[in-house]
Amino acid sequence: MVIGIPKEIKNNESRVGMTPAGVLELVHKGHTVYIQTGAGLGSGFTDDDYKKVGAHILDTAGQVYTLSEMIVKVKEPIREEYDLVQKGQILFTYFHFASSERLTEAMIESKAVCIAYETVEDEDGTLPLLTPMSEVAGRMAIQQGAKYLEKPVKGRGVLLGGVPGVPPGRVLILGAGTVGVQAAKMAAGLGAHVTILDVNMKRLRYINDVMPSHVITEFSNEYNIRRHVKTHDLIVGGVLIKGGRAPKIITRDMLKLMHPGTVIVDVAVDQGGCVETSRPTTHENPVYIIDDVVHYCVANMPGAVPYTSTLALTNVTLPYVLALANKGWERACAEDPSLKKGLNIVGGEVVYEGIREAFLSQPGAMA
Repeated sequence: MVIGIPKEIKNNESRVGMTPAGVLELVHKGHTVYIQTGAGLGSGFTDDDYKKVGAHILDTAGQVYTLSEMIVKVKEPIREEYDLVQKGQILFTYFHFASSERLTEAMIESKAVCIAYETVEDEDGTLPLLTPMSEVAGRMAIQQGAKYLEKPVKGRGVLLGGVPGVPPGRVLILGAGTVGVQAAKMAAGLGAHVTILDVNMKRLRYINDVMPSHVITEFSNEYNIRRHVKTHDLIVGGVLIKGGRAPKIITRDMLKLMHPGTVIVDVAVDQGGCVETSRPTTHENPVYIIDDVVHYCVANMPGAVPYTSTLALTNVTLPYVLALANKGWERACAEDPSLKKGLNIVGGEVVYEGIREAFLSQPGAMA
């Protein structure tokens, strides 16, 4: 199969769809790999690195799309790329369709085969291709939140770890999934007081067993959320609905309950955000303030650490890329139920229920 890896063009997105090590595996299996020139530079990989393992370098994204049967990316195509997508072409990337009706419409119109990393799902319910980026984002949420709690950037002026004689900062984490657990690890490591809320008691019991005593768990409901937002300095939104929109569990009126300078990091913004006042931001302009509350809502957080992120992503995507390239998408999905769940849009038809619920169930939607 001919596989194309274009350069990512989303704002400050420096990751690349495949490392040279991954390309070498594909070439060894007899596949042809085209890389857009400069695609790997942000992650620390040069064109020569790719040439040495057998890739062919092309000048433009248009050439990559035109010549390739499968496109392997990191982020969803943006408007400039919509017309490059070919009918019947396999697109394997993060899509998060439920957060963008325009993207969904464009991919329906393209009649491509859209396989989303974030909905590939194992038998135990885990999301193997989302997990490494959720791990990165969860850890970064604390790193970024700690920075924006500083007074020069309009935060409360709180040091998360505190100092002798001064209590530590307080971190509220909404969601006990991968993002929440990784955020809790980082915050606890800094010495912050951490509270995790979730509706899954099994997850809360697990966290209670493995985390230190200054990480406490509570059941998530509106009463508890309203109570905790009054006293916490950093709030991390890590709520995930597989393939669907995130629920708005922090509403606009709750901002009035927070201390001025409280920081919200909404990791769920990729799927619409779990905070009513969230809107996607970029690494270039990552924050905005509403009601004296600092909102950090960067939609591609792991893009800020592209070397780590690209290695982590290729580790998990490569087996699926090899399966798709070796067998074709129909056979690969038929033989692997996990990969089959990654099918979101095929030949102009939405085949993933989460997208239908987000858009197609609305009267007159996407007509």
